[in-house]
Amino acid sequence: MLAVLLAVATIIALTVNVPGPEEIRDRVAAAGLLGVAVFVLAYAGLSLTPAPASVFSIASGVLFGFVGGALVVFAAAMIAATIAYGISRYLGAEALARYGGDRTARAVAFLRERGLVSVLLARLIPLFPFWLVNYAGGLSGITFRHYTLGTAIGIIPGVLSYVALGAFGTDPLSWPFLAAIAAFLVLTLAGSYSARRMRSSKPMLAEGAGHA
Repeated sequence: MLAVLLAVATIIALTVNVPGPEEIRDRVAAAGLLGVAVFVLAYAGLSLTPAPASVFSIASGVLFGFVGGALVVFAAAMIAATIAYGISRYLGAEALARYGGDRTARAVAFLRERGLVSVLLARLIPLFPFWLVNYAGGLSGITFRHYTLGTAIGIIPGVLSYVALGAFGTDPLSWPFLAAIAAFLVLTLAGSYSARRMRSSKPMLAEGAGHA
């Protein structure tokens, strides 16, 4: 996915007169708090769906820089996580359970297993999609305090790595950009490895999900 995004960005940069990062940042800064609010709401709304919000995370680094982008993405992600938790916890999410199928059952069972620790691991390692963990948190019955604390701490590495890709992407040989690439690869590989481990223990997880 990252390779495709970088390839498309390169083609566009070579064939289209795209404003540079500084010019884009100046335009966004001119919009003031309204521009930030619109971005946060758009990001939060996207994070409530299966659409990949990582594209917005990278764009945030381009638009707001590393520090500003990280703060914007963190705020938007927490808003989305809170809303989704409330929807699934208090309004029910039968449609989600049917849509996600076995994957939803595994996510719910995983989060229910160790509470705060499970949420932290699910956020640190991209074992399940961000949006799915959001809804599974409410379905699992985990307390809101443990859910929000695990989410707030666990999403930090992912937020920083994606935002850094956008913030430092114009200088691909800089150490911040290389560090972001390394962090992205580590998170991806860890998620792939953990997913394989979970598939191998599928019967155990399915049994845990049956106690919902």
